[in-house]
Amino acid sequence: MARGNTRQRIQDVALELFAEQGYEKTSLREIAERLEVTKAALYYHFKTKEDILISLFQDLTRPMDELIAWGQGQQPGLETKQEVLSRYSQALADAAPLFRFMQENQATVRELSIGDSFKERVHALIELMQVPDASLKDQVRCVSALVTLHAGSFHLWNVDGDPEDKRKAVLEVAVDLVRQAHGVTP
Repeated sequence: MARGNTRQRIQDVALELFAEQGYEKTSLREIAERLEVTKAALYYHFKTKEDILISLFQDLTRPMDELIAWGQGQQPGLETKQEVLSRYSQALADAAPLFRFMQENQATVRELSIGDSFKERVHALIELMQVPDASLKDQVRCVSALVTLHAGSFHLWNVDGDPEDKRKAVLEVAVDLVRQAHGVTP
């Protein structure tokens, strides 16, 4: 993620340090040192580590918000669900460092209420995936499609292979689940 402006550079370096040594063990001083700026320069953009993390979360989850708004404006159906899965798969891939941080630092995420905000987004996506009057099995298939995207993006990090190939394989499995829920066999 090679982003250019100072605010984005601060976010990127902070996320790197949070991943390397944990959120609690990372100080603003260390972030400033890695950036080769003064602490005062860092304070100009962010007063606390929490401010950095919250800004990261807001910036990197914006595609989820856009996807939810888009999906809510569409006619429910198989094509819409497939497109939601495709776009969400890409959003997860684009924000992989943040989602990895969230997975590995669940206590911090809960403390900062980022977790609640993320859960609200996931519930909105689940609503987009529901099939009215579907059997319980088909409802499970639709919810499982989202869970598949999450599990795939979190648990395939250490599996050998091209990240894009892994993303596409996970997406294909998720789409198959939704197609089955709509009576289309893979």
